[in-house]
Amino acid sequence: MKQAKADNDKGPESPPIADDVEAVRRLGEARGKVEAELRKVIVGMEQVVDEVMVAIFSTGHGLLEGVPGLAKTLLISSLAKTLSLSFRRIQFTPDLMPADITGTEILQDDEETGQRRFMFSKGPVFANIILADEINRTPPKTQAALLEAMQEKKVSTAGEDFQLDRPFFVLATQNPLEQEGTYPLPEAQLDRFMLKILVGYPSEEEELRIMKTITTRIDPEMNLDPVLHKEEILALQGLVRRVPVADHIFKYVAALVRATRPGAGGAPDFVNQWVSWGASPRACLHLIVGGKARAILRGRFHVAIEDIRALAPSVMRHRMGLNFAAHAEGVTSDDIVKRLLESVPFEERLYDVQSRHRAASV
Repeated sequence: MKQAKADNDKGPESPPIADDVEAVRRLGEARGKVEAELRKVIVGMEQVVDEVMVAIFSTGHGLLEGVPGLAKTLLISSLAKTLSLSFRRIQFTPDLMPADITGTEILQDDEETGQRRFMFSKGPVFANIILADEINRTPPKTQAALLEAMQEKKVSTAGEDFQLDRPFFVLATQNPLEQEGTYPLPEAQLDRFMLKILVGYPSEEEELRIMKTITTRIDPEMNLDPVLHKEEILALQGLVRRVPVADHIFKYVAALVRATRPGAGGAPDFVNQWVSWGASPRACLHLIVGGKARAILRGRFHVAIEDIRALAPSVMRHRMGLNFAAHAEGVTSDDIVKRLLESVPFEERLYDVQSRHRAASV
């Protein structure tokens, strides 16, 4: 056990990538192959698949929200197979305890000494991809145990730390309809998720394809082939951090996030009217890193404004608090983000002009 723990403590060692541009090209090809494999079992859900992959290569976590029966579980387990990663599903229930997630100490006989001693038995959180199914159905104490592992990437018990295997991602799901007997995640815990991804109903054409595809196979996941391996994923996560970002992108992200904060100088009137509190700097970080991942998944080694604008709803929808007036008028956080994307200027020349004016004043 101690040897295994020591090996984990070394952390991920990403193999060197001599040519980042070539690596971006390879990732773009791998993305196409992953999507082709997923198409064997998943119909539609293009944006959901794209955002889940952005979260994975950004080393972030995702919260998928949608009604039952939309193939959220099938998507996540299929993605784990195509990425050659270990997968565990944790079904959250009101009686689930923290030890059911992280693991527990059990009393065992030591074959060498013949004595009995406690040994740590690892829980299902020790996997690469964790599906936290219906995370809002378990009490806060159990939710906190998972969220602590998400943040610290380790489990602490009996004075020892056990590092989680990397890469490590939590993809949680929750049902937006049934709220009776649930424990909604507090805002501070929601903020731990990089993206909140909405899973909607399929179109009529997609629903017909689902029936024709799934009902003719006994095991739809049987024919999935691995596309990437753990070492490649770790290396590509390092590549994401090296993607350059232009100054005007940073300034646009700052302007967009700061505009969500009521009472701030750049907040629009509708934000002051409907928003109680706005997004934290963590939203800025996730927009930048997510923009980098989205860029290289499309074969580009630079972040574009379109990457930021595409990810803004999923990054920001769970990072704002709406007041009573917004709820009374039926205004949602998605409505706020949509109006912000329309009102906050994103043209590069505007931020260049602002920079020149500040430099001239100095």
